[in-house]
Amino acid sequence: MSPAWGAYWMPRALHPLAWWMWALGLTVAASRTTNPLLLGAILGVATWVVLGRRSDAPWASAFRIYVIAGALVVGIRVVFRIVFGGAQPGHVLVRLPEIPLPDVAAGVNLFGAVTAESLLSGFYDGLRLATMLICLGAANALANPRRLLRAMPPALHEVSTAVVVAISVFPQLAESVVRVRRARKLRPGGIERRLSALRSVVVSVLEDAMDRSLLLAASMDSRGYGRSGNRSRATTVLSGACMVAGLAGMAIGAYALLDGTAPRQLATPVLIGAIALGVVGIALSGKGVERTCYRPDQWRLAELVTAGSGLAAGMLLTLTTRIDPSNLNPSIQPLTWPQLSWLPVAGILAALMPAFLTPAAANVEAATPV
Repeated sequence: MSPAWGAYWMPRALHPLAWWMWALGLTVAASRTTNPLLLGAILGVATWVVLGRRSDAPWASAFRIYVIAGALVVGIRVVFRIVFGGAQPGHVLVRLPEIPLPDVAAGVNLFGAVTAESLLSGFYDGLRLATMLICLGAANALANPRRLLRAMPPALHEVSTAVVVAISVFPQLAESVVRVRRARKLRPGGIERRLSALRSVVVSVLEDAMDRSLLLAASMDSRGYGRSGNRSRATTVLSGACMVAGLAGMAIGAYALLDGTAPRQLATPVLIGAIALGVVGIALSGKGVERTCYRPDQWRLAELVTAGSGLAAGMLLTLTTRIDPSNLNPSIQPLTWPQLSWLPVAGILAALMPAFLTPAAANVEAATPV
């Protein structure tokens, strides 16, 4: 084995933006289909990569919270279909007592006949939303949220600080749960009742998470995060206008690009122009902000493989919506068994490459000097 190839497989943490690009690609892929077989494949790929490439850092255990949240989303959507889907025709599974509503709520029925079509519709929609949520949870479990802030350009520090704090809520809670449970095991005493134990754990976790959030905010403020630099008022107004216009244009262009009915002549020029406006706004905004970064994260071959595999999954699923959209959204009326085609399956399996072609994550405990 050559030294370069051996160095490639040395355990290290990948660039956080690579994991986020991989997860966003899977999220786009999940948003293009309601096929439970494809959504199950996406969930399997995300889970496999997380289990194989997450570190022993406390935020890596947050993936379990997203899985539980996804299961709750599916359950809530199915329950809503049972409560409000009594008017949908189809194969009746069970008849519940129907509650009459006043004329103001005409067209809405409470309970009534529960059909297989209504349950499958709620299950498909809930599974798609849960898959998107779990894919974002995979990025939170694999990427260090503090390193993600360090990778942001200077102009985006004001926005990225709030974004990083927001997306690190679940990792912070998971870290607090681990710390509180470890402290409770070391504390002598009898066995508490389940309700009182749950109350003490919840209060301790919320208090610990709040204290750590305040410490993080204070440390970021002391290091100059959120400063605007030496910029004139005209530059500030111009950069803000460019960034707002670019953000709005990117939202419109991305929506038109993902919507199969939108004209291609509108989507591409709007998206390109919005990206150009955003780049100009970022350049103007970061003109007066200077910062240094100790040991900046670099993009290497493993990062390119990770980001490219996730983006390939999203692109191939988007391409399938124009080539063979029937297999992406199985029919509910009439009921049909979900079918698979080779193109979306190949795109989803491509997102599995980080589990085999990237180095393992470096363990925090092993990297900490004694």
